[in-house]
Amino acid sequence: MADHPSSTHSPAPEPSSGSAAPAFASRLVDVTTGSREQVHDLTGACEAFLREAAGGRDGLLNVFVPHATAGVALIETGAGSDDDLLAALRDLLPADDRWRHRHGSRGHGRDHVLPALVPPHATLPVIGGRLELGTWQSVVLVDTNVDNPRRSVRLSFLG
Repeated sequence: MADHPSSTHSPAPEPSSGSAAPAFASRLVDVTTGSREQVHDLTGACEAFLREAAGGRDGLLNVFVPHATAGVALIETGAGSDDDLLAALRDLLPADDRWRHRHGSRGHGRDHVLPALVPPHATLPVIGGRLELGTWQSVVLVDTNVDNPRRSVRLSFLG
């Protein structure tokens, strides 16, 4: 019986001669966000990590915050957009008693909904060992949880 065309398999491509196998590196970065809502710029930490980890290679940088109440975003910082983001999140997710998740400070349940709107990860292109962002883009940690003043961010490079 002949194989169905969609079930044929090709061998996995092999690295071309002279090319190195993909490299993987990872680092945990500690961030102090304090006791207020915050958009914390991670771009410098990402660039410093890539200078050591990427070795001039192309690849991908994954930024992941292993917390149930924080997220990662790409936005312009320093021109008011970071404050606008926090204001929009306050409008969308008010810190009041509507939330069923009710431990911590008033309205803390909203912090547990935040990662559905601002995901806890971003995967970004790295070209020639450098983060490939748009002109006004920055990588930021978004933290509305005033009960947790310290965060960890996992930076991982594959290239």
